[in-house]
Amino acid sequence: MYAEERQQEILRRARAIGRVDVVTLGEEFAVTTETIRRDLTVLERAGVLRRVHGGAIPVERLGFEPELAARDEVMTAEKERIAKAAVAELPEDGAIIIDAGSTTGRLVRILPADRELTVIVNSPPLATVLATRANLNVIMLGGRLRGRTLATVDDWALRPLSRLNVDVAFMAANGCSVAKGLTTPDPAEAAIKRAMIKAAKRSVLLADHTKFADTYLARFASVHEIDVVITDTGLDPATVADVVAAGPEVIRA
Repeated sequence: MYAEERQQEILRRARAIGRVDVVTLGEEFAVTTETIRRDLTVLERAGVLRRVHGGAIPVERLGFEPELAARDEVMTAEKERIAKAAVAELPEDGAIIIDAGSTTGRLVRILPADRELTVIVNSPPLATVLATRANLNVIMLGGRLRGRTLATVDDWALRPLSRLNVDVAFMAANGCSVAKGLTTPDPAEAAIKRAMIKAAKRSVLLADHTKFADTYLARFASVHEIDVVITDTGLDPATVADVVAAGPEVIRA
């Protein structure tokens, strides 16, 4: 097992049971405790685990929301595949919304140059990338800027969304489950996401398989409100079946 694979499995276990132990992990993976400690250090620097005596706990247990840069450093290969699969959901022309997020940010970077699209975003970094593209008409939603996620929120972003009609909204979420819906830690961001989905004819969720293990404070949609879920092959078949039964098409990239 490669180090990155081991680290992702450590993260999965931490999120599933709430804590991981250095000695136990070393025995189960047949590696030294020093190797496990290095793995935990990598995951802590990525902002997804917090070291505690003898092991680590997932940051979600602390009510902590990792910064965008930290989230952008994990599940990178999966996020790239998800973004590439999302290109097939783009209209030939028309208007789209791209929500602020690490996976949606990858979609922004690979938008095809042969389509005339209006792209609405609530992220200054994403707007900056899009602004250099001659084939795109970019609309940046204003509002209060959240430093942790670099997303604009509150009334100045909500009011324009209430007057828009777009073809597809490409959405991000911190957590997803059939029972609890799509969730995010911040109620202000949840309100923006809810308005984005309402403004769109179709909604596409871009979420790697780790998002299906977590639930956060603020719910912004039910799974049945989403038309397509694009995830990676790490999502287990039972969860895929539950999501499909709730309504959306599931694409595993």
